[in-house]
Amino acid sequence: MTQTSFVPGPDSEADLRSALGCFATGVVVVTTQTARGPLAITANSFTSVSLSPPLVLWCPAVQSQRHDPFVTASHFSIHVMGERDRDVALHFARDGEAFDAHAWRHTAEGQPALEQALVRLDCVRHAQYPGGDHTILVGQVERVSQRADLGAGLVFHMGKFGRYSD
Repeated sequence: MTQTSFVPGPDSEADLRSALGCFATGVVVVTTQTARGPLAITANSFTSVSLSPPLVLWCPAVQSQRHDPFVTASHFSIHVMGERDRDVALHFARDGEAFDAHAWRHTAEGQPALEQALVRLDCVRHAQYPGGDHTILVGQVERVSQRADLGAGLVFHMGKFGRYSD
């Protein structure tokens, strides 16, 4: 077995991205309401933090044009994508304002909620922290909505979307 190693730094960012890509993650679409209308972003930097209180986190890239509206939002919704929701995830990875392509509605709090998702976590911003080229956003979950037919989650691994299989 051949093994290589490197010290992460400016000259090895591509190698670090490749190494981190070996860790399969789920895919979420995060939404919020802005003065311009609903906004969405696709992310794979999502995890649970605490059950009591119910906290989750996700990390938008500082360089993203959608970063500031999410960092300043008081509320956001995290949609856990299923394997059948790949087109939704790809759509919002490209365009965060084009909500006419997929079914959605407003929650009681006025936040955009996508119809296509395994689970939706409606959150209030709890904390935020600098995280290098990303911002770590922690949300307190106020409500959970889930589909009756949960199915398999959409997975991101080695730079590609896929599905979980046994």
